[in-house]
Amino acid sequence: MGKTGIFYGSTTGTTEKVAETIAKKLGIASGDVHNIESGSGDLSAYDFLIFGSSSTGLGDLQYFWEEYLDTLKSADLSGKTVALFCCGDSYTYSDSFCGAMRKIYDAIKDRGCKIVGSISTGGYETDDTDAVIDGKFVGLAIDNDNEEDKTPERIDLWIKSMKE
Repeated sequence: MGKTGIFYGSTTGTTEKVAETIAKKLGIASGDVHNIESGSGDLSAYDFLIFGSSSTGLGDLQYFWEEYLDTLKSADLSGKTVALFCCGDSYTYSDSFCGAMRKIYDAIKDRGCKIVGSISTGGYETDDTDAVIDGKFVGLAIDNDNEEDKTPERIDLWIKSMKE
């Protein structure tokens, strides 16, 4: 996989916990897991990037991501592999569940990187959310509010799909 860095924004701590779980399962050192609030981490130091955000309201980005998107839009992501994950509430916001992930996807899709980790919408209770392209989420969608018991399995399946 190459050197991997995780960059996340978390308001309530859920996305941070998911980032830490992903890091542990992938054997990523804590020094390579970056909270974008602190502005730490150099994107150019990594071959594989994982970006995570919570999705608030109607698919809005976590507020630190609003500013960090400018960093991504100007970053050279050529030759890098990128995966996305997002935490949201699929019951209350079924039509915008994890919409923030799509905003990150749209910001990086033309930056020269290869985006991996799209997953099936099967097993999710959602309507027509922007986070879905061609019948798949553009990354890992997590609903710890209503389906926390499914989170470990979803992370494992997502990691397996990326390794393949």
